[in-house]
Amino acid sequence: MAETAGWHTAAALSEVKEGEPLGVEIAGRSVALYRVADEYYATGNICTHAEALLSDGMLDGCEIECPLHMGRFDIRTGEALTSPVEIDIPVYPVRVAGERLEVCLPQ
Repeated sequence: MAETAGWHTAAALSEVKEGEPLGVEIAGRSVALYRVADEYYATGNICTHAEALLSDGMLDGCEIECPLHMGRFDIRTGEALTSPVEIDIPVYPVRVAGERLEVCLPQ
C-alpha cells in the first residue's frame, strides 16, 4: 500500500484562484483548496451533512457554503457554523513550495 501520510503536491499556485474553491484528489482523498487574501487553506471536500462537494460551493471570506443545503464551514478551523451542518470538516496544513501548493495529510 502506498504511503499517504505526509506532504503532497496539491496544485500549482496559479490554479488556486482568489475566492474560487478548487477540488483536488490527493492520495485517494477529496480535498478542497482555497485562497483568501493571499493565504492558502485546505479542507476535506465532502460536506458532513449530505456529502456534496464543497468545492462546488460559494466562498465568502473564510466561510465555504455547501451548494446543496447552504450549511457553512470555517475553512481555517473546519468548524460547522450554520444549520443543517453539525459535524466539522477536516482541515489540513498547507505550505507553498516554489510555485506549488502542498498539503499535509494525516496518517
